[in-house]
Amino acid sequence: MWEQSKSAKRRFYDGNFHSRYFSGHGIDIGGAPDPLSQYIGIFPKMLSVRIWDLNDGDARYMSGVSDNQFDFLHSSHCLEDIEEPYDAMNHWIRIVKPGGFLVITVPDEDLYEQGHWPSRFNPMHKWTFTIYKKTSWSVKSVNLLDLLIHFADRTQIEKIQIQRDFFREALVAQGTDQTRTPVAECCIEFILQKR
Repeated sequence: MWEQSKSAKRRFYDGNFHSRYFSGHGIDIGGAPDPLSQYIGIFPKMLSVRIWDLNDGDARYMSGVSDNQFDFLHSSHCLEDIEEPYDAMNHWIRIVKPGGFLVITVPDEDLYEQGHWPSRFNPMHKWTFTIYKKTSWSVKSVNLLDLLIHFADRTQIEKIQIQRDFFREALVAQGTDQTRTPVAECCIEFILQKR
C-alpha cells in the first residue's frame, strides 16, 4: 500500500533519480492511486508523468502508445499482476526512448509472499519474483536475472537491489503483510537503460 510513496522518500536521497532516472517526460504504469506525478517538483528534472492504469488498457501490450515515446518508465508493483511479464517488458522497453530508463519494483517472493502461493496478501498476483534462485518454492517464480538477460540486446542493467527498509522479521511468524504498514518495503527494484 502506497509503495511508490515509500520508495520516493528513499529515492530522494539518491542523486541518480534527480539527475538521470526521472528526467524528462515519463509514464507511470499502474500508477493509481499513488502516482509518481505527485512528486513533480521534488525531482526537478521530471517534467511530466502520464499515469497508465486499468482504465487506459492492458499494461501487457500498451496498445496505442507509440514506440520511443517516453524518456522514462516507472512501474511500482504492477508487473506481478500481468499475465505474461516477458510480453509486458517487451512493450515497456518499446515505448521508452533510446537512452531512457525503466524503473520497476516488484515484490520479493520471500519478503512479501513468505513461502505461500497463491498469495495470501494479494489475489491479483500472478507471479512471484526473486533476483535469482536455482529452485524456488513458488511454482510461479520469475528469476529477474533470467528476465533481464532476455532483453540484454535492447537494455543494459543499471541496478538490481532488494529493498527491505523497515522489514521486521518478528512480523513474519504472525503472517503480516508488511506493505500494509506505513514504512516497510518488501521489494526488488531494478533499473534498466534502453540501448
